[in-house]
Amino acid sequence: MSHTFHIPVLGLGYSIDTPLKVARYGISSVISIVDDELTERMRAYHSAENQLRYTLIPKTAPDARAKRITAYLNLIHELVEKQFRELKLQAFTPGNDICRYFELLPETSQLRQGYDLMLEYPQGQRKDIFQNLLRELMRPGAIDVNIMAKVDKMNFSADGSYLGDENTDALAALRGFANSKLHSSVTLSAGMNPRLYSYLEAFGDFLPDEAGALQKKIILKVSDFRSAFIQAKFLAKKGLWVSEFRVESGLNCGGHAFATEGYLLGPILEEFKQKREEMAAELFGLYAPALLQKGITAHHHPQRLSVQGGIGTAAENAFLLDHYALDATGWGSPFLLVPEATNVDEATLLQLAGAAETDFYLSGASPLGILFNNFKNSSIEEQRLARLEKGRPGSPCTKKYLCTNTEFTEQPICTASREYQHLKIQQLQAIELPAADYQQQFNVITEKICLCEGLCSSTYLKYGIERPRENNAVAICPGPNLAYFSRIYSLEEMVKHIYGQVNLLDQIKRPHVFIKELELYIDYLQKDLQAHLKDLTEKKQKQLTKFKEQLLSGISYYKQLWNEWPLPQFGIYDLALAETKLNNTLI
Repeated sequence: MSHTFHIPVLGLGYSIDTPLKVARYGISSVISIVDDELTERMRAYHSAENQLRYTLIPKTAPDARAKRITAYLNLIHELVEKQFRELKLQAFTPGNDICRYFELLPETSQLRQGYDLMLEYPQGQRKDIFQNLLRELMRPGAIDVNIMAKVDKMNFSADGSYLGDENTDALAALRGFANSKLHSSVTLSAGMNPRLYSYLEAFGDFLPDEAGALQKKIILKVSDFRSAFIQAKFLAKKGLWVSEFRVESGLNCGGHAFATEGYLLGPILEEFKQKREEMAAELFGLYAPALLQKGITAHHHPQRLSVQGGIGTAAENAFLLDHYALDATGWGSPFLLVPEATNVDEATLLQLAGAAETDFYLSGASPLGILFNNFKNSSIEEQRLARLEKGRPGSPCTKKYLCTNTEFTEQPICTASREYQHLKIQQLQAIELPAADYQQQFNVITEKICLCEGLCSSTYLKYGIERPRENNAVAICPGPNLAYFSRIYSLEEMVKHIYGQVNLLDQIKRPHVFIKELELYIDYLQKDLQAHLKDLTEKKQKQLTKFKEQLLSGISYYKQLWNEWPLPQFGIYDLALAETKLNNTLI
């Protein structure tokens, strides 16, 4: 790929058709395939927009979830292929999309340099040959997909019988991707799911073909080296190669936040840098004999390394790429302010553009019980508070993707549902706690919001395809980095910002990506400590102490890094302040 960044998955709906907007320019992006209802509705919409025949795949059809996902991905694939073919046929006339393709590339790209050189050629046969060569070298961006590995609800028939492991949500979604025409990657996030990982083996596209190529690849989104290695070894023993490790900051990211045990991004990337070749060799040592047992000769495949979470300037981007020998970076939340690339309805877009740092916060709003980056001014938060005012907390549960709780029912229900919150509040009332303790626990119960609907609503509103009486309250989950981007941007502006050709954050006071993450981790530690002050067990005290020591180790690493490579915007003074704050946190 000529671009050195990708657009990661953004919620459910925000990047559901991003490839249709950016892939023809060579920019890779990631689609969530958690919600087959969303993919089906988007297939209907884009089929109509492109005058294509559409046949509904009803929810009751055999293997409906996988078939809906396959059908949608095939449509996106065909539309992007068509866009790209048409783009390549265009004349190199200023303003045409073919020129935009090259002009969006970084100036360091050989393809961009070739384009700039071609423009200087006089009209004639040599220029035509040069242009045709450029056309041959063009490639569309990847249409990758994302599966949250542990969002894997079991499914039952109408009579209550279990439909089997292959029809759980994650496995059916994987089957949908595996059966599609895409030659791209599945990004597996949110931890290891052995059942899902083993299921990859069932599809030949994840194994080398006769030429040794992988038709479909595996990307692991990880938060540290150790977990990456464990997961990759599990897969290698089955003859499955991890083509990319996508390192994401534990807290300085959008969506769900998976805090590490105090491991910071810089030291994590350093460990990958130091051990990357050794890891690849050990993995190949497991991979080759596993393939041999299947009668397949192993070939050496590349193993990419990328990072995402909180990157905000071209200087940070360039440093990460260069210093840690990365193949790419991920830029997610800032693209929520780029209407050409993502699906944010107009009202929410204006709110995001005018938001302050305090409007973005780490919450307990996710029904999964995992920390969730939230936006205070979202309409779903307004709706949640209005329901509380009416004495009707919780949401109707229609999609049931996040049903995991069996505390009160035989079959799992969602903790954001009206049913669960009603039962849980009844249980709480029966305990007769002191008023302050009651309110604290009541707030924890009622903080949950419906992400299944909320993370799709913005897309339906933007395209005008919301249904009568459908809940259109919007949930959105940007990372804290979005606070520093303060208006709506064009695709050109954001891409040029990434590559340092313009500076969208000029005059904006903003901590370096490493410093911001450190501050988030110190705040996280202090809140965790505060929450356990009344019942601080020896085990919890040891865990918090280890967490603090790991952060101090990270600070030592950053001091050494700054001495060797003084970083623009790093702020060694900010590092000292963070260290003082951490040392003053007594455990």
